[in-house]
Amino acid sequence: MNSQTYHVAVVGATGAVGQQMVRLLEERQFPIHKLTLLASRRSAGKQVSFKGETITVKETTPEAFDGVDIALFSAGGSVSKQFAKEAVKRGALVIDNTNAFRMEPDVPLVVPEVNLEDIGKHQGIIANPNCSTIQMVVALKPIKDKYGLKRIIVSTYQAVSGAGNLAVEELKEQSAKVLNGEAFTPKVLPVAKDKKKFQIAFNAIPQIDLFQENDYTLEEMKMVRETKKIMHDDTIEVAATCVRIPVFTGHSESIYVETEQEVNVEEVRQLLREAPGVIVEDNPAEQLYPLATRAAGRPEVFVGRIRRDLDRPNGLHLWVVSDNLLKGAAYNSIQIAEAYISKFQS
Repeated sequence: MNSQTYHVAVVGATGAVGQQMVRLLEERQFPIHKLTLLASRRSAGKQVSFKGETITVKETTPEAFDGVDIALFSAGGSVSKQFAKEAVKRGALVIDNTNAFRMEPDVPLVVPEVNLEDIGKHQGIIANPNCSTIQMVVALKPIKDKYGLKRIIVSTYQAVSGAGNLAVEELKEQSAKVLNGEAFTPKVLPVAKDKKKFQIAFNAIPQIDLFQENDYTLEEMKMVRETKKIMHDDTIEVAATCVRIPVFTGHSESIYVETEQEVNVEEVRQLLREAPGVIVEDNPAEQLYPLATRAAGRPEVFVGRIRRDLDRPNGLHLWVVSDNLLKGAAYNSIQIAEAYISKFQS
């Protein structure tokens, strides 16, 4: 990094991802001379500790971005659509952790381990991909580079923290009530803005986000579209099934890929061991494989259960786990900001 310091704003600072962003800015000693914390009107006035000081959260307004160099957004797509371009107008680089701009052609969609060079193409906004997409493409990039990728079929097992703090609280409350034999009415999951709500405690819900006209959910289509954009390859066939499970933190994914060339499993393991941001946990004899409980609180992507398909020599199965609030959101955003100031700022 250069010796310059920056005025950084975090939008959505009181949310699950925003809190992680603030923590990471401090832990990673990001070069800050001023930190502005922004949120909704109802959260304004809350206080957050940063480097031993107390910062009061302010309401997000266009004027709040005056003088800001880097704005980290994680307050929902509607907030990003309302304020991101206002921040850019005032001279800030926006790193947006919502779906608001991901598929805009002039907005880079970046996972630093996969397409770092795209940061240099920004026009004021850089998008952070969906959490499930991020961990998948980190694991698949070395395989694509070596063997080529033709097809991806992924099933996700996603933690409730991906749906926000209210979903986390709902899982806690429902679990206690189920165990105590008490009645309750689900209020949050699978989707706050959809018609029906279902129990998440001791359950698996095969719906994340709203269903689209093709009967895939928006979450599933995010994985399809974002993977092609990040990897700069519209020919890769991608299909996803996204499931919410009663885990607080850490998304898990069962991924099947078909490569252009026949795969060598031991070579794949070695490629992944050498890949940035990846930890291989793959020893069936010792029951070693990635677990959400071990990935929670860690910034890496964990890969295991690496095995060739029984019928296709170019088919490969993987189990991929990562902390959805860190690599899937806050950590990836901070990585983008760090790469921007160290490699791409003129």
